[in-house]
Amino acid sequence: MAMDVIDYDIRGAEMQFVELELDPGEAAIGEAGSMMFMDAAIAMDTVFGDGRAQQGGLFGKLMGAGKRLVTGESLFTTVYTNHGAGKQRVAFAAPYPGKILPMNLRELGGSLVCQKDSFLCAARGVSLGIALQRRLSAGFFGGEGFIMQKLEGDGLAFVHAGGTVVRRELQPGQTLLADTGCVVAYTPGVGFDIQYVGKVRTALFGGEGLFFARLTGPGTVWLQSLPFSRLASRVFAAAPQRGGSREEGSVLGGLAGGALLGGMLGGDEE
Repeated sequence: MAMDVIDYDIRGAEMQFVELELDPGEAAIGEAGSMMFMDAAIAMDTVFGDGRAQQGGLFGKLMGAGKRLVTGESLFTTVYTNHGAGKQRVAFAAPYPGKILPMNLRELGGSLVCQKDSFLCAARGVSLGIALQRRLSAGFFGGEGFIMQKLEGDGLAFVHAGGTVVRRELQPGQTLLADTGCVVAYTPGVGFDIQYVGKVRTALFGGEGLFFARLTGPGTVWLQSLPFSRLASRVFAAAPQRGGSREEGSVLGGLAGGALLGGMLGGDEE
């Protein structure tokens, strides 16, 4: 299927959103719950599968939906189509602090392998599939399991990454070691495997886990400084464990809490 050629503008710094400009008849697909705003002439339709207009009938739609279900995404995709006479805009927001990366699949060889929850939106015609890890070690210990998401086509797709993003170009045979959760995406030519950290003491007390992601060129790799799992674990660790609230780093909060407790125990002085 021919891809829609869309214009875009990425806005914001830490909490970004991407604004797509659609010509009459053009459409974009978005992950469920990611839409921020849209012009009135844009029609929103929820479809079964990955949003392509032609999926070979019922079986094709079931295959598209099954791929999304396997990767942990919703069975449905939302399509935003411009039914107006002029240009219309629709915007999609990032789910947590980080960067939105525009991926031109045509320039990347037609496909991209990425984390299961990193896809944000794309031009109509981009196929959302699955990429299976062929090596058992990478599947069990690679952080993303056996299944990652695969974007195919020759149009624009937008991927979200946490924190700051770095792009590395790997030459043939060049190897890069990274935290398994920091790998956002890579081109299919990159070999992905895992490597044990090497020492038991480092594995147990180094705080970096038992394994590294081993990426071997040739190809392009995108890395994120703040994986969502790391952000979630820090938030959970700082949250009150038994309900209520906790004032961290606040002397006034501590004094106020102590005064309140003292008043409850000792009564009011008249």
